[in-house]
Amino acid sequence: MPIKYARRLTDRRRSKQSNRQLGLCLAFIAGAANAGGFLAVQQYTSHMTGILSSVADNLAVGTIDLALGGLGGLLSFVAGAITSTLLINFSRRRRLHGQFALPLLLEAFLLLCFGVLGARLMDVPGFFVPLTVMLLCFIMGLQNAIITKLSNAEIRTTHITGMVTDIGIELGKALYLNRHDRPGQPSVRANRERLRINCLLVGSFFVGGIAGAFGFQHFGFISTVPLAALLLVLAMVPVLDDVRLSWQLWSRRR
Repeated sequence: MPIKYARRLTDRRRSKQSNRQLGLCLAFIAGAANAGGFLAVQQYTSHMTGILSSVADNLAVGTIDLALGGLGGLLSFVAGAITSTLLINFSRRRRLHGQFALPLLLEAFLLLCFGVLGARLMDVPGFFVPLTVMLLCFIMGLQNAIITKLSNAEIRTTHITGMVTDIGIELGKALYLNRHDRPGQPSVRANRERLRINCLLVGSFFVGGIAGAFGFQHFGFISTVPLAALLLVLAMVPVLDDVRLSWQLWSRRR
């Protein structure tokens, strides 16, 4: 990946094009992690709707341990979003180039830990599943907060419901026949650019899900290592820019 392109994707200076291109990369990673995580623990971790519903179901039938596990996943997602926001605001106040790259580096590190240590943790009964669910929920919250903040809530990457709803809305507008327009009343027109980017994001999540499921089925936990490597490549250039600038400032002060 060319250095200038990687810098444009994750640098503090944003554009709609870079937001959407980064969103496609992160949607692929989210889909892969979500599908691979399901094969590992039989639970999806990218959306909180299902997890919160499972907490309610388990409370109703009296399976308190499962309800607590779901609550732990929900709180982990929130903790991931909090962590991402803290890192971004810390970097923004200091005008760092890597204000969006730092949470991506943390996500890469956590995915790497999951890929390297996952097989060993499976041998610990009663420990692997809740820890894995909480870790993956934390990662999803971390990532979703990143893309939400840098795109001003235009793009989401870890859950598809909103994007599929937007696709349906725009298709409904496209199919609407403007036969009896009144003077001064605007015609119904679909936002084709919004439709296109949402279709691409859903497709990227889906392709990532296929890649994640295939990789986990054939290679196990180590299949998350390429995902971590991709995040490292995306995040490293702005962080190195900050390190270089800090070194130059420090050298001038000597």
